[in-house]
Amino acid sequence: MEKKDQIICQSCAMPLTEEFFGTNRDGSVNKEYCTYCYKDGSFTENKTMEEIIEHNLEYLDEFNKDTGTSMSKEEAREQMRLYFPTLKRWNT
Repeated sequence: MEKKDQIICQSCAMPLTEEFFGTNRDGSVNKEYCTYCYKDGSFTENKTMEEIIEHNLEYLDEFNKDTGTSMSKEEAREQMRLYFPTLKRWNT
């Protein structure tokens, strides 16, 4: 899922670039989370890992197109269920 030098959101696994970095309480850039998940020093929504996985599936067609894959929703869901617990937000 993740390229070796690619930064990803530690909540939703979205690939991060400067334009999508979240922000800390003091307005500084947070490079661990995306702006959709983390803003002004806190998470933007109180979603469970499963809810975020289901939300990500809405973008599966775009993901498949961008990566040249043809993953089904079931395959993507299973991969995320295995991968997300390794992300900082869910690694408890």
